[in-house]
Amino acid sequence: MKFGVADYGMNVWDGGCFDIQARLEALRDIGFEGTERLSATSSGDALLMAATYRRMGMDFATLRAPDMESTIRWTAGLGRDYVWVSVTGKDMDTFCRQASGQARACARWGLRVGLHNHLGQLVESHDQVVQFLEACPECGLVLDTAHLAAAGGDPVEIVRRYPRQLVAIHLKDWLETNPEIGLERWPQRGRFCELGAGNIGLDNAAVMAALVDVGYDGWVHVEHDTHLQEPVRDLAISRQYLRDAGF
Repeated sequence: MKFGVADYGMNVWDGGCFDIQARLEALRDIGFEGTERLSATSSGDALLMAATYRRMGMDFATLRAPDMESTIRWTAGLGRDYVWVSVTGKDMDTFCRQASGQARACARWGLRVGLHNHLGQLVESHDQVVQFLEACPECGLVLDTAHLAAAGGDPVEIVRRYPRQLVAIHLKDWLETNPEIGLERWPQRGRFCELGAGNIGLDNAAVMAALVDVGYDGWVHVEHDTHLQEPVRDLAISRQYLRDAGF
């Protein structure tokens, strides 16, 4: 496996990414191997960014361009393996039809496509994740453990049931601060936090053990979304959690 950071929460804390080299240096120093997504505005920019990662001994899992067709082409050109599902369907039937179409387009470039399960979106609950994976067998999953667990799902069961559809993993924890608030207002119900700091019984070490059992050997990205202090401090805690679990 390779361990990286999905740096959305870092961008929220900082107000954006202003110096990717400084960010990569900080992540490298605490034991991460890269970030999930390289963001680029042009093919030349993508190439320069990829070279910067390589020069620093860091890596990235996928790429984000201004539009999905460019995302697919540039991701393939830079030798990555997957892109996220990005379609417009608002009901499950339309969403699955469009996601399957994206998967077929990606397959022509040698790429996989993965859905990121997410609170407040069409694929949120355990049953919805299962429904999507059953309806779209050519699609994969960017499994987010805390989004699923906060919705009452079981990420270990998903890992064991759908190992061939795992495209990438997002590890984070969930601290429920206002359980009386419903999931439809999930940002007020709780917040994402460093590994081991949650209070809903999410065992990310058990998820990692299940990944080993099923032979998963892809990217594992730590993501916090909500930082209350300098993100590198939170991420160092999460990296140590993984070391303590044997990774």
